[in-house]
Amino acid sequence: MEISDRQREILLRIVQEYINSARPVSSRLIEARYNLGICSAAIRIEMQRLTEMGFIFQPHTSAGRVPSDKGYRFFVDNLLDEGALEMEDISEIKDIFRRKQKNIFGLVEEVARFLAQRSAGLVVLEILKGGFFWKEGWEEIVREPEFERRDVLLEFTELLKDFEKEIKKLKPKRFPMVYIGGECPFSKGRNFSIILTRCCFYKSQEVIISLLGPKRMNYNRNIGLIYSLAKLNDEQGK
Repeated sequence: MEISDRQREILLRIVQEYINSARPVSSRLIEARYNLGICSAAIRIEMQRLTEMGFIFQPHTSAGRVPSDKGYRFFVDNLLDEGALEMEDISEIKDIFRRKQKNIFGLVEEVARFLAQRSAGLVVLEILKGGFFWKEGWEEIVREPEFERRDVLLEFTELLKDFEKEIKKLKPKRFPMVYIGGECPFSKGRNFSIILTRCCFYKSQEVIISLLGPKRMNYNRNIGLIYSLAKLNDEQGK
């Protein structure tokens, strides 16, 4: 069963609204906020079809819809704007590389802090030579509504332990790789997403840059951040 243009548009709006609010999205909300040219009842029918196709689901009776892993994956692969990044972010990334050009540890610290502040995720940077890890973002990520539940926070800390031990199993490449929920090879990863890439600082120091957070993370922004970091780092090294 193929997804129609109308269904793509509705799925896009559901994912965006849920990322922003962390609340199930109703057909009435979609009708009120977006000029799709159809009524709430018609939107509800399309949402039911999207549910049957596995892109969204209904967490509770009479609730709105929430994206599934499949819905997030379709969004990441087909709907997001990978170029969405503010010029001030690009300018700051360039400044970080200029200031810390000859200090690998200072660069790793500043890159991690910048990413954590901009993404609201937990950032893990590993210098492959020596297995040095730097983490930033605990303060930011615990503010996310998912982590109000103690069991989710504990599950996330277990994921982080597995991730640090087995990160190389993901075989990071030199472009952003995205693992969503059940795609994650770690047993504690079903409620979270991981974005990572591999790049070379100063041509000799390879670093894995990773961003971990809830599945409801802002993929548009976070993939743009990781992509721009890797791209600007490559340009700096030329």
